[in-house]
Amino acid sequence: MPEHKDLTEHFVSGTRVYDGSLLKVHRDVVRLPDGSQGAREYIRHPGAVAVVPLFDDGAVLLERQFRYPHGREFIELPAGKLEPGEPHLETAKRELLEETGYTAQEWTRLGVIHTSIAYTDEAIELFLARKLTHVERKLDDGEFLELLTVPFDEALEMIRTGRITDAKSVAGLLWVHTWRRG
Repeated sequence: MPEHKDLTEHFVSGTRVYDGSLLKVHRDVVRLPDGSQGAREYIRHPGAVAVVPLFDDGAVLLERQFRYPHGREFIELPAGKLEPGEPHLETAKRELLEETGYTAQEWTRLGVIHTSIAYTDEAIELFLARKLTHVERKLDDGEFLELLTVPFDEALEMIRTGRITDAKSVAGLLWVHTWRRG
């Protein structure tokens, strides 16, 4: 096995250039592996979860929501950010209930995705929720979304045709598709 070079970049100095309620933007000077220095700009994110809610008949529950940075609607999985000190599974349960009005008896952690490794530390834990029961939806103030129940194969086709492009949703649905195939 070939020997691996140390590619670690070491912090020299840095500053927070923006301190928002959700995102914190940093600009650091780092020492590169060859001893020279470089600049790194990146966003700190509190972390998030996404849920693949799967009905007993194999249909999946999706959301249609307007996303301001892109100026358009997206079809995506229920998801949300972690509250301080909140475990990932509790966030998943809370977000599924708030956004869809469903609870689940069975929860499976699928894995984690790092959404954009070059400029943010955001990590999204993916969960599969099964044995769904409808109770009451409790959307956050200012949150507007429409629920869609679609056959799982149709959701996969929505990925193939570009109707679903959101990274967490693509990853979650493909993960479940692979898992279901064994």
